[in-house]
Amino acid sequence: MNTQKSNQQAGGNPNSAKPSKAIVLVHGGFVDGSGWAGVYSILKKKGYNVLIVQNPTKTLADDVAVTKSAIDSLNTEVVLVGHSYGGVVITEAGTHPRVSDLVYIAAFAPDQGESVASLIANPPPGAPVPPILPPRDGFLFLDRTKFAAAFAGDVEPETASFMADSQVPWGVEALSGAVSQPAWKTKPSYYLVSSDDKMIPPPAQRAMAGRIKAEVKEVPGSHSVYVSKPADVAQLIEKAATTSN
Repeated sequence: MNTQKSNQQAGGNPNSAKPSKAIVLVHGGFVDGSGWAGVYSILKKKGYNVLIVQNPTKTLADDVAVTKSAIDSLNTEVVLVGHSYGGVVITEAGTHPRVSDLVYIAAFAPDQGESVASLIANPPPGAPVPPILPPRDGFLFLDRTKFAAAFAGDVEPETASFMADSQVPWGVEALSGAVSQPAWKTKPSYYLVSSDDKMIPPPAQRAMAGRIKAEVKEVPGSHSVYVSKPADVAQLIEKAATTSN
């Protein structure tokens, strides 16, 4: 049977086909995977198989294990996407043989031996100081009254308030988890810089993107650009999914 002719008769696009790569989305610290809802919806409507990882964010090793488990559940090549601390997770988990591409969204992109703790140890003069409260029982939280301004400045106020009040405890051990084998050294990488970020300074984002030789897209947005600008984020992810390696 002529599939192309059949598609035309059904009114379908003969050039359209189900995407060959799946997409795995990894959240960062203080939040869970629900923030990916907008990006997920866009990619699903385009036919992508999308999984959202719900990491415990207690230790890097735990988060890498959970992420690799998600990748294991798929039988196709995977575009692995990380926001913020999720960038550390995908850098370590991205060596999985099914991962074809890495996409960093306003994310940390560490080298071997680096962690979030080491990357934020010496902020540049004048850089915003994230309102992280002192550790409580080994976990970190952001000051709820300053969450919106620091983390979600361009997110709808009710959503930003919900994010502040539903924070996920971020383990101090996760911050100190160091990367052993950076996947970006062997996998094509993409980086979305959020130019109004108050958590990871944009100059630091650009420097990390340059170091990993990523293809860079820059948009105006807060640290929660994946929530506020889902179309821009999805566009970069789709570019990674459709570019031949």
